[in-house]
Amino acid sequence: MISFKHVSKHYPNGTTAVDDLSLELPEGDITVLVGSSGCGKTTTLRMVNRMVEPSSGTVSVGGRDILEADAAELRRGIGYVIQQAGLFPHRTILDNIATVPLLLGWGRRKARARAAELLELVGLPAGSGKRYPHQLSGGQQQRVGVARALAADPPVLLMDEPFGAVDPVVRTQLQNELLRLQSELRKTVVFVTHDIDEAVRLGDRIAIFRTGGHLVQCAPPAELLASPADDFVAGFLGAERGLKLLSLSTLAGLPQEPADDKGRWRLVTSGRGEPLGWRDTEGPDGDEAPLLPVRPLRDTDSLLSALDESLASPAGLVARVDADGVLTGVTGRDRIHEHAGRRHAEAGRTNASQAPDPDASVTA
Repeated sequence: MISFKHVSKHYPNGTTAVDDLSLELPEGDITVLVGSSGCGKTTTLRMVNRMVEPSSGTVSVGGRDILEADAAELRRGIGYVIQQAGLFPHRTILDNIATVPLLLGWGRRKARARAAELLELVGLPAGSGKRYPHQLSGGQQQRVGVARALAADPPVLLMDEPFGAVDPVVRTQLQNELLRLQSELRKTVVFVTHDIDEAVRLGDRIAIFRTGGHLVQCAPPAELLASPADDFVAGFLGAERGLKLLSLSTLAGLPQEPADDKGRWRLVTSGRGEPLGWRDTEGPDGDEAPLLPVRPLRDTDSLLSALDESLASPAGLVARVDADGVLTGVTGRDRIHEHAGRRHAEAGRTNASQAPDPDASVTA
């Protein structure tokens, strides 16, 4: 869908923002561009819609060189979301969302109807459409920004650090919302961030840049975490990249056991079979003992979540449930730790293989 072929961007003052970039961004995927300030990730994103034009090389969208397209027409066919939403303060939320459809000649009634649909799609109440941006929270404004970018149903969505200005709780909610929308819409998304945790959570592929606009590695998150290309990538991923790798693995492959006859701790369930809590049957209160909390997990939950829950559980067991929340079995702490240890060791072995050989340095 989006292709960079030997693309560079040089400025008159001698700065090179992007240097000989060749990169293919698959259709229907979220590709995250990540790196420190000045690495060229935002310049790369803005070249897609000609807000920045390349000095050399070819950028194409849908097989067409962007320089052969009218810039205004190109931009109307590409959704664009920026930090702090960039909404028009004097327009209502509905009119903000309807901006691009109106420019495309949809007509006011059709454009506002589309805007109303998108309010629901991004999880905002219908009544918010009559409000103005200053009457919404930061997180709500970002949702409006996403809705506006989707208004004309563009195949490509550019997102330049869209969640960077909101607090961590709202940021997680917005990330979840983006993943939900993407599961339904399958847009080709280019997402810029400096936060590697956000990149791992959202990206189908992650492209890591270093200062000077050099692409160092582009790969799916699991591959990137398990096999960083060099010390720069390993350092950027951080010392806890093994734990990040666990967040990408799920419980699906781990076997379960029946929840009964587990010794001192009994898992109490509802009439429907939903886990309610752990009871200490050997305590002074016996069967009247208060229930201790249980956090049941599904097969789709991460191995990192299972590791956390196995440590928090008084029984050392993780309760497993189906899509309806009904208990299917339990998995023991030892089995989870063993599986997690293998995944963590994979990253550790890769790290060790990239470390300099101390004997070689002495010889030198």
